[in-house]
Amino acid sequence: MKENQWFSLLGLANRARKIISGEELSVKEIRNGKAKLILLSRDASVNTTKKITDKCNSYNVPLKMVENRHLLGQAIGKEARVVVAVLDDGFAKKLVSLLD
Repeated sequence: MKENQWFSLLGLANRARKIISGEELSVKEIRNGKAKLILLSRDASVNTTKKITDKCNSYNVPLKMVENRHLLGQAIGKEARVVVAVLDDGFAKKLVSLLD
């Protein structure tokens, strides 16, 4: 049940244009302080996982893992996505509570 909730909420955040996907764009949003939450797929490469985790740690951005890239992409109506940055506080807080 809970899985569907974060999935739907991420879709909603996407329609509200409150997310950005892709590693480079996400890192940029972390750097400029706009990313409120990073969603990272568990099947991301070791390099990507390290890069995103380090960035999140140094900029104090919460990071949550989701099952896989296909699920993450599907939630936002795209092909497989490894990294998604949530740019809205409200959506970020709700997603964190659903993914805990």
